[in-house]
Amino acid sequence: MLDVNPDTVRRLIELARAFHAKEEVVIPEEPDSPSDDWALQSLADHAGDEVFEEFRSIVEDLEPDQQQQVVALFWLGRGDADPTDWQALLRQAGDSWNKRTAEYLIVHPFLAEHLTDGLEALGYSDA
Repeated sequence: MLDVNPDTVRRLIELARAFHAKEEVVIPEEPDSPSDDWALQSLADHAGDEVFEEFRSIVEDLEPDQQQQVVALFWLGRGDADPTDWQALLRQAGDSWNKRTAEYLIVHPFLAEHLTDGLEALGYSDA
């Protein structure tokens, strides 16, 4: 079901936890502007952050279809759908894919929990 190595997702979970645990990380729950670049604006202060750079590097090393699976996994864990809707989530992730997947993911403060829940929903219980 998942073509991304679960260990890769687990590493992303670790990095997301480390990134969001930093005191200076502030990601608004509601974007200040409706434009797509609010996530980039929010992350501008974190350029050069080693944890974020490793997170971004891992995501960018994934093939686009694997990046889409990570996004679908995030949505699954967030409760947007259940495992029976996995293919629909993948289609939706494919339709909205762009080269800023890492930035899209990391701006969600509960990313680590949602990815963990997504893995568990797909039967990877040792997340």
